Amino acid sequence: MERTIVDVAEGARGTARPATDDPHPTTPPGEPLRVAVIGGGPGGLYAAALLKRLDPDREITVWERNAPDDTFGFGVVLSDETLGGIEHADPQVYEALQRHFTRWDDIDIVHRDTRHTSTGHGFAALGRQRLLEILHARCRALGVALRFHTEAPDDLTRTHDLVIAADGVHSTTRETHADVFRPRVTSHRCRYIWLAADFPFDSFRFEIAETEHGVMQLHGYPYAPDASTVIVEMREEVWHAAGFDELDEAESIERCAKIFAEALRGRPLKSNNSTWTTFRTVVNDRWSHGNLVLLGDAAHTAHFSIGSGTKLAVEDALALAACLEERGTLPEALAAYEAERRPVVASTQRAARASLEWFENLDLYLDQPPRQFAFNLLTRSRRVTHDNLRLRDARFTESVEREFGCPPGTPPMFTPFRLRGLTLRNRVVVSPMDMYSAADGVPGDFHLVHLGARALGGAGLVMTEMVCVSEEGRITPGCAGLYTGRQAEAWKRITDFVHDRAPGTAIGVQLGHSGRKGSTKLMWEGMDEPLPEGNWPLVAPSALPYKGSSQTPRELSRAQLTDVREQFTASAARAARAGFDLLELHCAHGYLLSGFLSPLTNRRTDAYGGTLEKRLRFPLEVFDAVRNVWPGERPMTVRISATDWAEGGTTAEDAVEIARAFAAHGADAIDVSTGQVVADERPEFGRSYQTPFADRIRHTIGIPVIAVGAISSWDDVNSLILAGRTDLCALARPHLYDPHWTLHAAAEQGYTGPGATWPAPYRAGSRRPQTGRTDAPKPRLSLGSGGVQGG
Repeated sequence: MERTIVDVAEGARGTARPATDDPHPTTPPGEPLRVAVIGGGPGGLYAAALLKRLDPDREITVWERNAPDDTFGFGVVLSDETLGGIEHADPQVYEALQRHFTRWDDIDIVHRDTRHTSTGHGFAALGRQRLLEILHARCRALGVALRFHTEAPDDLTRTHDLVIAADGVHSTTRETHADVFRPRVTSHRCRYIWLAADFPFDSFRFEIAETEHGVMQLHGYPYAPDASTVIVEMREEVWHAAGFDELDEAESIERCAKIFAEALRGRPLKSNNSTWTTFRTVVNDRWSHGNLVLLGDAAHTAHFSIGSGTKLAVEDALALAACLEERGTLPEALAAYEAERRPVVASTQRAARASLEWFENLDLYLDQPPRQFAFNLLTRSRRVTHDNLRLRDARFTESVEREFGCPPGTPPMFTPFRLRGLTLRNRVVVSPMDMYSAADGVPGDFHLVHLGARALGGAGLVMTEMVCVSEEGRITPGCAGLYTGRQAEAWKRITDFVHDRAPGTAIGVQLGHSGRKGSTKLMWEGMDEPLPEGNWPLVAPSALPYKGSSQTPRELSRAQLTDVREQFTASAARAARAGFDLLELHCAHGYLLSGFLSPLTNRRTDAYGGTLEKRLRFPLEVFDAVRNVWPGERPMTVRISATDWAEGGTTAEDAVEIARAFAAHGADAIDVSTGQVVADERPEFGRSYQTPFADRIRHTIGIPVIAVGAISSWDDVNSLILAGRTDLCALARPHLYDPHWTLHAAAEQGYTGPGATWPAPYRAGSRRPQTGRTDAPKPRLSLGSGGVQGG
């Protein structure tokens, strides 16, 4: 939300009221608030200064247990967006910051003695101590009481109208009221230490060191004319192997200086009570309780690799101050503050988590081509993309594209890709989407139009919905099948249309069996709900219903396993005769074969249950049987759920082994989805949120992968392909919205070459309509810590 707090301050004084549920109000209604701030970090100090500036009559006290010059860490990076908010809210603070900022544009990535530089990024940093001095001075000038060396009293919520808990990641306030805030604190896999160098880097520098103990990385940036922040990070097991667990502070920093001697120009490192620590991600279900509110790291944390800790705290302070001015009562103001900030913070935390995990798994990418490695690092959090990096630094981006093999002017998504004997003209896949519109398993005119339209729309590969291998294997009465000759003939009508009218587009079939998730209503009538009548019996690896209202399946006997395997092979043979170019075996989303893979749904005690190796046995038997009847030159892929998003279920590590097993049996690619295996899953949704699982499988095993899940823009597709996180991108909902999504993506990028050929009848519409000025200059992007540092 954009607002100018300066303007609000000129006409609004004391409009917020004490919390109506506070049993001990200290200020009569309409009087200025008495505010206590716990914690004298940047967020707490800035909140105090803003609230006092907006209403000088407020009584505001900051309680800080440390000395005023005690601080941890060295430099602080702020984005232009954050600085803009500060400039509007308090020009004096902004001017003071401006006088001390160190600014730079470049990012250097040094790996295997090669440095790649990307420019045009626009960073600003200053020393954390200097930032605190500026905020101390501002608070004192405004009349805020600063109490250092003083623990906050226990009864502040009774003696003050508003208490702001800005007491950091280890917040005592948060833990005291853990039953209300319900914090979840997650520790991660890397150790890191904050240090400093006595010279300024001329860029944001990422340097990779491959040592005998494992990979280590340096994050460095200038924050003063004579100083730089240096963070050294490595996996926990590398930290132990290198012996850092046995070194004191001085020995640790000396060892780090030797490891990164070239980056440090042979200079020593210095510390400030620096200790090795593990990053902790803090999430709270609630941010306020009565007249107590959390701010900054007490409420949420974001990994330092996107430089957002101080940024988030300052923006929290801006939002809290504005909400207190705009809302009539304190409860309304605190509710508005949380409603405004929570989505922003969640987005930042998702980006930070992606960045954190990228560095945790850095060893996966060490053998990438040098420029691709650099591009991968820059785009790791998904906030920086191919398109905006091209705007910032076209030369660097074009060099990555050349190394990747893109012909001049060709977006990565329009490069071809080969699977066995099939060459796809581009990297876009229309993902399988159940349509629930068949009659007796026979695809009709709807399927012809649905799949035909998307084939005409330019995708490299169009996939059918899950096509069921038996009548009993349907999800709903509207599901399509390939268990009769009539169904096969109907499918051939569709494949013939695609091959005749959309040359260059391949069409694939996904074969599956519903297992325990069958005999349910059409999706729009009640997804996963059993039919009110006409139900058919279900089978599954174990006699476990999908959810409480679901039918309980029968556990498959050995004889029934043979029958199911034969149903798959018979359907595969029909698919081949129907003219499909590719076959995908559906081993995801809790359907029959997926049910064997997950320990949550497979409780068998025979040769098909127990260890992962045994749980894989039947899906692999089906794969082998299908591969034997599927034409040798045509590729076969497997869709898996890479995690169940549930405790005790399939993990990312399991997914790698599942993919490895299918690859060993001849799978040409793994289509990597997640979840939908158990009803009580807790997915971590977000933009392209399933891609890291595909990325890990690709780089661990070396098999091609198809990424799917909240990939919605052509910029995302280009970014993921060029970074090497996937080989193909499958999009579902975007193709429901726009059947010609791929061709429109080409038009929007001004691309008319191979891989984006319009059907002759549509060619006249291939140029993007102009709806406004085309000669306006594009703004220079400058996102600071909210942008490229975090990737």
